[in-house]
Amino acid sequence: MINKFSGKLSLVAVAVVAVALSACGKKEQAAGGGGDVQVVKIGHVGPVSGPIAHLGKDNENGARMAIEELNAAGLKIGGKTAKFELLPEDDAADPKQGTAAAQKLVDAKVNGVIGHLNSGTSIPASQLYNTAGIPQISPSATNPKFTRQGYAGVFRVVADDVHLGGTLGRYAVETLKGKNIGVIDDRTAYGQGVAEEFKKAVQAAGGNIVGHEFTTDKASDFNAILTTLKAKKPDVVFFGGMDAVAGPMLRQMKSLGINAKFMGGDGICTAELAKLAGDAMKDDAVFCAEAGGVEGEQKVGMDKFRADFKAKFNADVQVYAPYVYDAVKVMATAMVNANSADPAKYLPALKSINYKGVTGNIAFDEKGDIKNGALTLYTYKGGQRSQLAVIR
Repeated sequence: MINKFSGKLSLVAVAVVAVALSACGKKEQAAGGGGDVQVVKIGHVGPVSGPIAHLGKDNENGARMAIEELNAAGLKIGGKTAKFELLPEDDAADPKQGTAAAQKLVDAKVNGVIGHLNSGTSIPASQLYNTAGIPQISPSATNPKFTRQGYAGVFRVVADDVHLGGTLGRYAVETLKGKNIGVIDDRTAYGQGVAEEFKKAVQAAGGNIVGHEFTTDKASDFNAILTTLKAKKPDVVFFGGMDAVAGPMLRQMKSLGINAKFMGGDGICTAELAKLAGDAMKDDAVFCAEAGGVEGEQKVGMDKFRADFKAKFNADVQVYAPYVYDAVKVMATAMVNANSADPAKYLPALKSINYKGVTGNIAFDEKGDIKNGALTLYTYKGGQRSQLAVIR
C-alpha cells in the first residue's frame, strides 16, 4: 500500500516538475527570442556620472522614450513581435571606462549600440564594436575621425567639427566682428578637434588668433590661462570643451574683467550653462552652435518631442536627447526593413536608410556621416538659449 502510494506520489511529482520545466522553458524561449517574441538588445552608453552626467542622463532618457514607443508599436521582425530592451552603460566621459562599457555590451551580444556621447569615448569604443560586427550610431560625437576609420558599421546623426568649428569661426569674424580672438581647449578629442577647425576658419576669414591655451575637462581653476589671454586683449574667446568647465570659466572671466564675447561648440550649448555660469552670463555675450537643427514645418515635431520629454521626465531637453531618440528609431527601422535584427543582415538597410525624424531627415553618406547636416546657432538671453539661425 505504501509502495503504491509512493509510486503515485512519484508520478504526480514528476508531472508537476514536468509542467514547471515546460513553463520555465517557454519563458526562456520567449526571453531568448523563441516563440512569438524576439528580444532585441540595444546598448546605450553615455556619462551618467561625473561633471557632465546631466548630458548623459539626457541622452539615456531619449533612448528610453524611443524604446518604450517601439515596444508599444508592436513591430514585427522576422515574423515575430520585437521586444526591445535597453542596456544602459556609464562611461563617465572617460575613454578607458568607455572601452570597458563597450566590452560589456559586446559580451552581452547586443544587436546595436547608440552612443557614446563624447568623441573621446566614441572613437576607441568603435574599434571594439567594429571587431564584433555591431553597428554603432553616435548622437553627438563630432570629431571627424569617428567616421574616417574605415569601419562599415559606424554612423552619426549630427554634423561634424569641420562644419561646426568652421561655421563658428566664420561667425566670430564676419558677424561678431572679432579681430583678436583667443582660443582655449580641454585637450579631449572633441575639444581639441572643434578648436582646431574654429582656428582654421577664423584665419581663412581674416581674423587674428592672439593665443591658444589649454586646460582639461576636469579643471576648475583657469586664472593662469585667462590672465595670459587677457594681456592679449581678445574681443572673442572660444572654448572647445563642455558646459561643466565653461560655466566656471565664464565666472572667472568676469572676475578678471575680461569682457570678450564667449563662444563654444555643442558641448557648451546646453540649458545647464546659464546655471553653471550664474551672473557671469550676460545677454548676447555667449554664442554657441548645436550640431543639428530644424526649422519651418519640422519645428512642430521637435516642439512636441520637447513637450513630451518634459512631461515624462520632468526635465527640459539639454541638447542631444532628440538625436538619441531618432538614432534608436533609425536602427529599429533598419531592422524592420531588413526583416532581421542580425547586425550583418540589417547593416545594409542602415546604410541606405531614409528616415524622417524629429531632428530632420536622416540619411548617411558612404562614411556614415549624416547627409546635409544642419547646425543651429544660439545666443543666451535672460539665462535661456535663444535661436539665431539654422545653417546647412
